[in-house]
Amino acid sequence: MMLTTADLLEKKCAHQEQALSDADIAQYLKLIEGWALQQGKICKTFSFNNYYETLAFINAIAYVIHAEDHHPELVVTYNRCSVRFDTHSVNAGRGGLSENDFICAAKVDAIFQQSFALNT
Repeated sequence: MMLTTADLLEKKCAHQEQALSDADIAQYLKLIEGWALQQGKICKTFSFNNYYETLAFINAIAYVIHAEDHHPELVVTYNRCSVRFDTHSVNAGRGGLSENDFICAAKVDAIFQQSFALNT
């Protein structure tokens, strides 16, 4: 696998049946700065100046994650939003991580960098 973050940004989520291997997950994690593997999910917490910015971020990523049909778990507080991705449908419904998780993580990062990183 010789993907770049730019490659992930160009990809679209597609149906996945097999979860990624541990080696593939390690390679994908190198492409998405600040994301960590926690309890079988990739996770990152984004910080904001206030609740309005936090909600604006959620609304901004909602469009992308809806279009990709790959929805994360969100934990929202006054000035933070934790985003957690995994794929429930891989491994015959037992779950795991798929390329879709990393595609969406890269897109969420791009939205944050483009619209919110300069404000925090």
